[in-house]
Amino acid sequence: MRAFGQPVVIGFGHEMNGYWYSWAYGHAAPSEFVAAWRHIVTLFRRQGVTNVTWLWTLQADETGTGPITSWWPGRSMSPGSGSTVTTTAPPTPSQHFGETIAQVRMFTTKPVLVSESAVEPEAGQAAKISNLFAGIRQYDLLGLVWFDITQHNGLYHQNWRIEDSPAAQTAFKHGASTLTLGSP
Repeated sequence: MRAFGQPVVIGFGHEMNGYWYSWAYGHAAPSEFVAAWRHIVTLFRRQGVTNVTWLWTLQADETGTGPITSWWPGRSMSPGSGSTVTTTAPPTPSQHFGETIAQVRMFTTKPVLVSESAVEPEAGQAAKISNLFAGIRQYDLLGLVWFDITQHNGLYHQNWRIEDSPAAQTAFKHGASTLTLGSP
């Protein structure tokens, strides 16, 4: 990474407050996750790597997830933070990720990126995409990463892509054009 010399974002142990991964809530202690995070970041720093932004990617606070603060590696260990939101976008942005962002803001002022989001292809998809972008603006976030995949494993059998819907594409393009994106 140091030799590459360009900015790089690395996420480690995403959605750690969810229950579906072996490194996550219910399978590993938050202290183990934090120790692993700190170890990896320290290894990079000892090698003089300064071009990496570390993305701390949690699952939105919802039923079945662990307490967000338990998984925080600390301000000095996390140059960037992220919020993963993988559920369907409900009618308002505050229902989608507002509570999670409010919790994160209780212990850090680091920039927040919605690092995984999408809206199911159903009635009202375009409006929900518009609401998602309204939430990005409302909470002054860095932006979002769209989960652009057809998923046919585990619990989900969903096509999260918007390429088949002209209305969804238009809503996404319009929403993206209204953002003033910051830098991490």
